[in-house]
Amino acid sequence: MIEARGLSKQYGKETAVDDVSFSIKPGQVTGFLGPNGAGKSTSMRLMVGLDRPSAGTVTVNGKRYADSPAPLAEVGALLDAKGVHPGRSARSHLRALAATHGIPDRRVHEVLEQTGLAAVAGKRVGGFSLGMGQRLGIAAALLGDPQTLILDEPVNGLDPDGVLWVRQLLRHLAGEGRTVLLSSHLMSEMAQTADHVIVLGRGRVVADAPIAEFVAGGAQGERVRVQSPDAARLAALLMNAAGVELDPQGEHAFTARGISAAEIGRAAAAHGIELHELSPVSSSLEDAYLALTRGELEYQAA
Repeated sequence: MIEARGLSKQYGKETAVDDVSFSIKPGQVTGFLGPNGAGKSTSMRLMVGLDRPSAGTVTVNGKRYADSPAPLAEVGALLDAKGVHPGRSARSHLRALAATHGIPDRRVHEVLEQTGLAAVAGKRVGGFSLGMGQRLGIAAALLGDPQTLILDEPVNGLDPDGVLWVRQLLRHLAGEGRTVLLSSHLMSEMAQTADHVIVLGRGRVVADAPIAEFVAGGAQGERVRVQSPDAARLAALLMNAAGVELDPQGEHAFTARGISAAEIGRAAAAHGIELHELSPVSSSLEDAYLALTRGELEYQAA
């Protein structure tokens, strides 16, 4: 379990993490979400002792990461896949990590096989693609067979097969009772992988809930997608009803909120308007996330 209590971090006059408290429980994949500059990376650095908190505490299984007698067996972290000497081979990089942490050499072979890198284990890391570098970072995180995993954008650069592999791996590890924290900007992937989400905005926790509850809470009423060759006339009719919001989707389509598909169908039939599509749209993790964080953006396009 990872527990933060009143955790804060300041860099000069800037507050990156502001009095944050949360618990990341074992046996599930917890998604760590937030816009750029929200404090996610800083929080993860604080978890593994790469930065010291300005206030508060963060512990892994009841103790600070720095106090762990066997750090790689306690926590496996992927925070920067590029943090490897480019002249080393994948095997030599992992062997060096294993040797300094008392991990048997056979474990190096195991994680190379597990991450699909066995065939290129002797190749210099400087020649690796972005996806291969990510696989090596995951191999290093798994090296000590840790009970806790902290992964920042682990699918960055991976092909679809690699993305699926990471998803299945994390679900499997959580199923074994391990604590898994996953940060990603890919909402579709997070929706298929995470059980629980913690969302940061401007250094503070703005949501901490099971993913189904988070999505349901972020839904802003039923939406209906409508497509018609006479979309403009139908839209004008629907706008006369109180509480209806329309979002144009091109010349012949729009989405409607505040009115049901049945009501739209009846209105179209009553006025002889031909419909090509009339379908309810379920709210997604991305919808809920964008609705929640719209006011939390540090960097916005004009």
